[in-house]
Amino acid sequence: MASSGGAILAREEENDNEVRREDQDNINKFGRLNARLHEIRDTRQILKKKLEGIDDASTELMMGSGDKVMIMLGEAFIEVEEDEATEYCEEQVEKLQATIDELEEEESSIVNEQAGLKKILYSRFGKSINLEEK
Repeated sequence: MASSGGAILAREEENDNEVRREDQDNINKFGRLNARLHEIRDTRQILKKKLEGIDDASTELMMGSGDKVMIMLGEAFIEVEEDEATEYCEEQVEKLQATIDELEEEESSIVNEQAGLKKILYSRFGKSINLEEK
C-alpha cells in the first residue's frame, strides 16, 4: 500500500534499529556527497557546452580567409589575427578539458564513497532507508 510520501513497509520489513550518532553522521555525509555529485554533474554539463562552442569557433576559424577576427575576453571584444584566435581557442579547450577531467575524477570518487556508505546503511537499516534516486 502506498502513501503520499512513498510506500509503507510491511511489519516484517520494518527495521526497529535505533539511529546511532554514527548512523546519522553517515546519512548526513551521504546527503552532502549527493548534493556535491549533482553540483558536479551540472557544472560538467555547462563546461561541455562551452567546450562545444569553442570547438565550433575553432572549426569556423579553420575555414576562415586569414582576416582579423573578434574574440570575446570577459565582456569585451578584441580584434586579433586568425592565428592568435586559433591559439586562444586551443588554450581554452585545454583548460576546459582539464577541468572536466578533474570533475569526472571527483564524481567517480564520490560514487565510490557513496557505494560504501550504502552498504553500511542498508546493512543496518535494510528497506527502512532509501538512498536511491528516482
